[in-house]
Amino acid sequence: MTKHMSLIDGKWADFGNFQPDINPANTDEVIAEFSYGDAGAVDQAVAAAKRAAPGWAATTPQVRHDLLAAVGTALGTNAEDYGRVLAREEGKTLPEAIGEVGRASQVFKFFAGEALRLGGQLHPSVRPDIDIEITREPVGVVGLITPWNFPIAIPAWKTAPALAFGNCVVMKPADLTPACAQIIAKLLDDNGCPPGVFNLVYGRGSVVGEALVNHPDVDAISFTGSVDVGRSMAETCGRLRRKLQLEMGGKNPMVVMDDADMDVAVDACLNGAFFSTGQRCTASSRLIVQAGIHDSFVEKLSAAMTALRVGDPLDAETQIGPVVDEKQLASNLKYVDLAKEEAADVIGGDRLELATPGFFQAPALFLGTTNDMRINRDEIFGPIASVIKVAGLEEAIAVANDTEFGLSSGICTTSLKSSREYRRRAQAGMLMVNLPTAGVDYHVPFGGRKGSSFGPREQGSFAAEFYTTVKTAYVFAG
Repeated sequence: MTKHMSLIDGKWADFGNFQPDINPANTDEVIAEFSYGDAGAVDQAVAAAKRAAPGWAATTPQVRHDLLAAVGTALGTNAEDYGRVLAREEGKTLPEAIGEVGRASQVFKFFAGEALRLGGQLHPSVRPDIDIEITREPVGVVGLITPWNFPIAIPAWKTAPALAFGNCVVMKPADLTPACAQIIAKLLDDNGCPPGVFNLVYGRGSVVGEALVNHPDVDAISFTGSVDVGRSMAETCGRLRRKLQLEMGGKNPMVVMDDADMDVAVDACLNGAFFSTGQRCTASSRLIVQAGIHDSFVEKLSAAMTALRVGDPLDAETQIGPVVDEKQLASNLKYVDLAKEEAADVIGGDRLELATPGFFQAPALFLGTTNDMRINRDEIFGPIASVIKVAGLEEAIAVANDTEFGLSSGICTTSLKSSREYRRRAQAGMLMVNLPTAGVDYHVPFGGRKGSSFGPREQGSFAAEFYTTVKTAYVFAG
């Protein structure tokens, strides 16, 4: 059995306490075992990062560029091999997994360029003989806590800007997907990342994550995960006056208007709701459909949904892989039961017994629902979507915005007027027209409003807002 260790100060640290990484498509298969650390391991990692921070901040942009570009190239070159690792430990289909590795490659290459592009501003003073220079400097030691649903893309889009802008990193990856974090750590180490600049500590969120968030020498925390944990972090970081970036939940609406192209609408909703097993914070959870097209849309979508093939993510014919683990599957199945209790008509949603023991679930569609039902209030995070019938655009906008979340929002329509009105009034950080609510580019900002996000945006040039701090210098030149 392959055993993997944490990376601290340029050395692979064996803390014992090895925990298995289980294949959700075949629970008889242990992919590898990972050495879990504790609060003491976090102390070591943060101390290493703090020691390395002045030297890394002082390196030239070219040094940082070269490291990130090398990692990006290695990810792209080995995307199929790394994609197989991702598919086995998280459950994404192989094409989705390879695509995610490709996205991580693009992220590293983009931020390699950003390391060279980071600039400042010169301003004339309102007073004579004074020059004003505005520069960006690294925050210092950044703690990164990453989720299991995009186990290589999200660590990439947190790690790459942190390093590009001169910070040192301590990462705590999700318990369910440690192998993907290992890939990034090893590539950084193999390509000459100085000791202490990037540190990786495996462990439980309640132990390692908690220690990282509360550590006095951590200058900033970036977290993607559950709403409850994010809220707790906000309280802690506020008390400690620590910079914080949160990406949390979503209950994303997709509006389908009577004038929509039916094929476009069905494809967008099928992709947004069910692909990646619905385990995306940008998934289309609520399908808000205008009355005139409702029945025909439901007929076509339900037929397309039930035709989706659920199975082993490495099988070329599989379109939906397993749910990530038993706990998540149990939660999904409870919501299927709840939908029936709330008098929704349920299509699909059953647990499936396939050739290998795994966490397989048929995708589910809840019909005849209203927006006040719990199934339309809670984030379910599985291959499940609800349909809500509305009379027109005004009601659709009201229902779409009636949620505590505000990450992604979409509309399918051929009307320029309806599209414009929806884009203007939708309360979300990202807006899709005739596209799935899930699926974003790496060079533009990612993030939401309301309960979905907190702090500066991730990705693109906007990442500098979180990973740097601004200094304004006044110089008397008289």
